[in-house]
Amino acid sequence: MSDSATLSEIVVSEPMPALAVRAYGMTDPGRKRPTNEDQFLIAELTKAMHVQQASLPQPKTQFAEERGHLFVVADGMGGREAGEHASALAVETIERFALNTLKWFFFLKGTEEQSILEEFQHALQQADARVCREAAEHPEWSGMGTTVTIAYTFGARLFVVHVGDSRCYLMRGGEMHRITRDHTFVEEMVRLGQLQPSEAANHRLRHVITNAVGGDTKGVKVECHRLELEPGDTVLLCSDGLTEMVADERIQAVLQATADPRAACELLVAEANERGGADNITVVTAHFDALG
Repeated sequence: MSDSATLSEIVVSEPMPALAVRAYGMTDPGRKRPTNEDQFLIAELTKAMHVQQASLPQPKTQFAEERGHLFVVADGMGGREAGEHASALAVETIERFALNTLKWFFFLKGTEEQSILEEFQHALQQADARVCREAAEHPEWSGMGTTVTIAYTFGARLFVVHVGDSRCYLMRGGEMHRITRDHTFVEEMVRLGQLQPSEAANHRLRHVITNAVGGDTKGVKVECHRLELEPGDTVLLCSDGLTEMVADERIQAVLQATADPRAACELLVAEANERGGADNITVVTAHFDALG
C-alpha cells in the first residue's frame, strides 16, 4: 500500500471525461457495542427541469447529463445516545448543504475547484457549530462529537474533506493509496518523530482524537484533497471499526478481488466481525468506469 502524499497533487488543467459510478454502503454495530453510532450517506446530485406546460410532447421531468456524487462516513463519539446523535446531526447538515448551498454544477476550472473545497470546509464548520449548540442545550450530550469523511466527485474530479480518524482510500492499478491522515494524538506523535509507525498500531492512546466535529472544543480544522480519477479506480470510505480490525494489506486484497461495490462492502464488514468486531463498522465503496 502506498502513501497519499503525491496523490492529492494529481490535478490536470483540462477536465477528464465523466465516469460511470457504482456505489454501495453498509454499516454494522459490530460484536461488542450495544448501539451503532456510525452514519453514512451515498447521494447523486442532478440538475432537473420540471415542465409545467409545453406545446411539444415531452417528459414532465427532464434531467441534465451532469451528475455529482457525494459519499459521507461519520463515526460518532460520546457514548450512549450522544455519539449517534452527533453523527446524525453532521450528516443532516451536509445533506442540507449539498441540496441548498453547494453550487456543484458551476465549477469547471482551477479557481472554482478551490472554491468547492472551501464550501465543504464551511459545511463542516456549520456541522461543528450545530453539534456544539445541541450539546450546550442538552447537558446529557455534553462533549459529543463525530468524525466526518466526505468524498465528492464531479466528472473525473475527486474532492475529499476530512476530520477525525475515519479514512478515505483510493485503489488504482492494483495498489491502494491512503488519502487521509488520522487526526489522533498518536498520529501526531508519529508525524513529529516521537513515535515509530510500528508502535502506533497498539499504542494505548491511539483512539484519542485531536480534531473532530463537535467535541469538547468548538472549532474544526478540515483536511482537504483534490485528485483526478481514472477508469478502474475504486474509492473507499470507512470508519475505524474496519481499519482497527482489518489491516490495510487485507483491505487492498479484498478490493483487488472484486470491483463490485456491494460484494466488497459485505466482505470487509464480515471480515471485521470475524476478527472481533470491537467497534461499529461502516464501509462505503465507489467504483468508477469509463462511460459506455
